[in-house]
Amino acid sequence: MLSLIQRVARARVEVAGQTVGEIGPGLLALVCAEPGDTEAECDRLLARLLKLRIFGDAAGKMNLSAQDVAGGLLLVSQFTLAADTRSGNRPGFSGAAMPDLGRRLFEHLVRRAQAAHPQVASGRFGADMQVHLVNDGPVTIPLRIAPVREG
Repeated sequence: MLSLIQRVARARVEVAGQTVGEIGPGLLALVCAEPGDTEAECDRLLARLLKLRIFGDAAGKMNLSAQDVAGGLLLVSQFTLAADTRSGNRPGFSGAAMPDLGRRLFEHLVRRAQAAHPQVASGRFGADMQVHLVNDGPVTIPLRIAPVREG
């Protein structure tokens, strides 16, 4: 599972001119499921999102998590994170999960986040979305949660 995390002062996502998700200070997480991902990767991603210490403490050091600062969490599905740009000028997206799997996992992630954190918003899977954000810092961190291999 791929994610690009941005610490934000505020962020919102619109679909057809209507705001469908909005947060104040917190994390915007762009999320892409990959083939082979399961609910387990969603759960591990959520744990990382909520505990990643990228908010400043009293000394200004990145030492606090979204949970510590009661920050919002805005989840936005974005299959283009899996873009393959190694050749040619048009990216390929075969590294992204098929839409049915991607939707199921994104919806699982949103449900689990809403159960675990008081302030969660999301975009709409598969929709043409406009994401507005004020990046705080700026702090932008790529994160990959690889499937656990048995054996």
